[in-house]
This record gives sequence, structure tokens and C-alpha cells, in this order.
Amino acid sequence: MSEAGVIEAIMRREGMPAWADRIEQQLVGFWNDARHGDWGRWRAALQQLPLLGPGQVDVDGGCLTLRPAHPLEPDARQALIEALQLLRPWRKGPYRIDDVMIDTEWRSDWKWDRVRPHLAPLEGRLVLDVGCGNGYHCWRMVEAGARQVFGIDPTALFMAQFLAIRSMLEPMAPRLAERLSFLPLGMEAVPSGLRVFDTVFSMGILYHRRSPLDHLIALRDALREGGQLVLETLVIEGDVDRLLLPRGRYAKMRNVWFIPSSAMLERWLERCGFRAVKTVDINTTSIAEQRATDWMRFESLADFLDPADNRLTIEGYPAPRRAILIAEA
Repeated sequence: MSEAGVIEAIMRREGMPAWADRIEQQLVGFWNDARHGDWGRWRAALQQLPLLGPGQVDVDGGCLTLRPAHPLEPDARQALIEALQLLRPWRKGPYRIDDVMIDTEWRSDWKWDRVRPHLAPLEGRLVLDVGCGNGYHCWRMVEAGARQVFGIDPTALFMAQFLAIRSMLEPMAPRLAERLSFLPLGMEAVPSGLRVFDTVFSMGILYHRRSPLDHLIALRDALREGGQLVLETLVIEGDVDRLLLPRGRYAKMRNVWFIPSSAMLERWLERCGFRAVKTVDINTTSIAEQRATDWMRFESLADFLDPADNRLTIEGYPAPRRAILIAEA
């Protein structure tokens, strides 16, 4: 069965016939999109990956670790490094394959450690992760016992990175791999009114939306009655009336539209039909959590802050603070 056929079957099993009816066409549309001109190069990198065979998958200090039964020979290790380096920049992780560490830009495990204590238990739940990047957090959700996870992200490179990890992980933990489906799509591809997911994550997405309330309503409509939303996004300090609308870039990002206070964000969620809304964590992003590495060699947080005052961005706005909110549909 084709990859699209497998995903369609899972969707029908999980009570999403409206999405199952259109998923093949959506995936064909992605592959036909001319923006993905680098796909040939990335596919070649995937084909260069050595076969690891059986082994063990675990989380070691927050790092998703793939341990083959037999250590890689030097030539295979070098081929692994070269293939994975062709898929740079690696932004979300970290990952380790044998003794090769993919030291990603973000210590995504730190965010997971902040989120995890506030989750309804994921055991047996159907989960949607919106804007999942290369799937690091999706793997953590599956590892936490989720029945099935759908990660969506329209970035072709992130899909290539996901496929690289999955191709090496699957022989070691096939039951883990079959519980995660990566879809190279945006939230607009999710049919409205599904109301089927037990948990929906939206982390690092809301401030990129020109219509944040529409995004929140779409997230609510994907959740079943009583399902849990986990929202992580930029916020600023202040009361319920405080909102930052950057004039141009924010921390050198072009597409940042609205950064509310956590109190205003709670009100947004309530107006969009959520209940039991609560801010459970606020954290100032540090240059230890987001930084340039050999696996992501572009500018990172240290370059986005005012060199004379790291409490401000280079544009003079408050430095990035991130809040985690939970709510019930």
C-alpha cells in the first residue's frame, strides 16, 4: 500500500472520513508544488543513509537516541554524517544515531520538559501536532503512549528530516513508527469541524498567523468535546489589554504579527469557545536553548538580541518570552 493509502486507512480507522477522502489529493498537491526544487538533493541524501538494522530507541537526557545492535563501522558512520549534513539546517531536536549527535538549533527537549507536566495523560490518545517541524515532539508524544499522532508542517526540508529519522528508527521500533504520521501540510488542509482529536498541540505558530483568532477556532474545531489544547507562543508582559504589533521585523523575523500578553491570550481563547483556560508556564528564551551549532550554521537568538541589552530584540522590542497555555474544548 502507498504511503497515502496507509495514512488514508489510519484516518478512516480514527473516525476522519472527511479528511481521508481528500488526503491523497492534498499530498499530490504538495509533491507537485514547484517550491520544492531542492527535493532531489534531499532525496539523494536519504538514499545515502546507511542501513542500521535492529536496535533500540530511547530518550537519553532529552535526546531521541537510536542505538543499533552493532556500532557503525567508520565508513558507514562517515556516510551517515555526510547524508544528515545535507539536510541542514536542523532546527528541532536533539537526536543521536549511534554516537553521532545532531545538535539542533533548539533544545526542543527543554520545551517538552515544560509542557509535559501539564498534559492530560497521552496514553491511548489521538493527537494532532500543528507546525511540528521535523517531528521531534511527535516522537516524544508517541513515546509517551499516544495511540496515533498526526504531525503537520508544510516545510519540505522538515519532511525530509523526518523521513531520515523514521527510516533508521523503523527497523528498531516498528510499533513506535507506525503510530506517527507526518503530513507535509498546513492547518488550512485540516477539514473544519473534525472534532475528533483528544489533544491538539500548537507550539510556535500563533504569532505567525495574520488572523490568530481564526487559528484558535480551527484548533478548537479539530478537538473532540473535552479535548485538550496545548498552546505555546510568544507573549509580552502586561495586563489583559497589552498587545504588541511589530512595525516590521521582530527578532529579525518578518512574519510576526501579534504578540499578546498571556492575560489577553487567555481572553482570546475564551472568546473562541475554550473552557478552563490556564497559563501554566512563562519562560524567557535563553541563548542556551536556541543557538547556532554545526547542524544549524545561520544566525540564531544571540544575533536577534540587542548586544548592549539582551532584554531587548535588535529592533528594541522586549526579548522573546514564551508562554504555555492549556484549555479544554
